[in-house]
Amino acid sequence: MPQRVIAAKYINSRLPEPYETQLGGEPAHKVLNTGHAHWATPPRHSISWRDCYAAADGLPLPQKARLFLDQSGYPLPVPAHLVGSERTQTEEAVRLAVKIGREARRLGVDN
Repeated sequence: MPQRVIAAKYINSRLPEPYETQLGGEPAHKVLNTGHAHWATPPRHSISWRDCYAAADGLPLPQKARLFLDQSGYPLPVPAHLVGSERTQTEEAVRLAVKIGREARRLGVDN
């Protein structure tokens, strides 16, 4: 029987340079991944925080930014279940998502 292969490690979630660096690079990935994981895991949610973080980690920055934006590029409201540091981190992710969304469109890498 063949072994399962974790496809995520073979999917390139990074943009080619210089775009990746211009959009914030690895620090931006971490901020958006964390914000998405907080956003997507309300209390008693059946999917783990770690799984939500990993799911976001598989996306390039422009797609990750769209997790926090409406179709016009405006920020979605932060969910009410987020409080304290989780809310603060998610609000930071939303602000960064707006910036990345605009810059990705300007650079033509908004997939």
